[in-house]
Amino acid sequence: MEKLQALLDYLSDEPWLRAGITVVLAFLAAFLIDWIISRLLRVITRRTQTSADDRLLAMCHRPIQITVVLFGLYVAVLQLDLDAADAEAGRQEMIISLLQSIGVLTWTIFAARFGKLLLHALSKDTRRFQVIEPTTLPLFENLVKVVLFALCVYLLVKAWGKDVSALLASAGVAGIAIGFAAKDTLSNLFAGVFILADGPYRKGDFIVLDSGERGQVVQIGLRSTRILTRDDIEVTIPNTVMGGAKIMNETGGVSKKRRVRIPVGVAYGSDVDRVREALMEVAQGEELVCAHPEPRVRFRRFGDSALDFELLCWIPEPVLRGRATDALLTGVYRRFADEKIEIAFPQLDVHLHRS
Repeated sequence: MEKLQALLDYLSDEPWLRAGITVVLAFLAAFLIDWIISRLLRVITRRTQTSADDRLLAMCHRPIQITVVLFGLYVAVLQLDLDAADAEAGRQEMIISLLQSIGVLTWTIFAARFGKLLLHALSKDTRRFQVIEPTTLPLFENLVKVVLFALCVYLLVKAWGKDVSALLASAGVAGIAIGFAAKDTLSNLFAGVFILADGPYRKGDFIVLDSGERGQVVQIGLRSTRILTRDDIEVTIPNTVMGGAKIMNETGGVSKKRRVRIPVGVAYGSDVDRVREALMEVAQGEELVCAHPEPRVRFRRFGDSALDFELLCWIPEPVLRGRATDALLTGVYRRFADEKIEIAFPQLDVHLHRS
């Protein structure tokens, strides 16, 4: 007990020796703590089937070790009490600020790598995270980098004891100026984010705009949406227009099947039952028409020059609408010709009265 007390008294008179022992213990503790945390995390990662957590575990080694070593150096600097002498006043504070800066940079780099790893993992699960997808991944990566850079600069300025109010004021003014200069771009950007989050349409869907454009969605970007018309013409529409437009999604709903309506007008005096039977046989004999739901024939109204019928058929997907309509119209015309059913056309009776 007396030897231990003598050793402590000796160390109390030798601050540099105490600081050296603290640094050595910090390095040993760094490897020990890293080993313990790695063991605990490895037990958790074994239960998962993804490789993302294994990569995250590999990224954690260096920041943990550096943090423990920096803490040891911080304790060692406090033991030296460098500011005790007037000639060296401010040196201790500068060293502490340097240690804090190294810690901030270390964890900023780790956060950037972790954010990139997380975004890539989320972009692969498009069913749960529709906003983050391969096309929007670079934007979110850059956004994370900007946020981390701004936070890193703020913490570095604070670590060196500087006033950040002027820096924040300058950043606010710059943000307002950029917002006014890029007003249209930002509006398209936010509209694109809302479209991806709300999901009124997805890539591959057939949509019809209130302005009449119809086509397949080939890309949903953060600035615009591109659709490919049936004429193989790509139309680019700003997301602000898409966000405020009335959009009919032909591929949406519980099924991709689409109903096709074929209006048919027959002459007055035609056999209604024969017309129904002929239309049903044409629909049932067409291979593009689905068996379920079954085709239907509806007698709609007494027209000015015809009895107006409508043949209702379902097709497997909207892209087949043009082919199915052509096949059904051709089949109806041929079948009516065979059945001697007259297809009505506008006609006018003129009666002459002799005075």
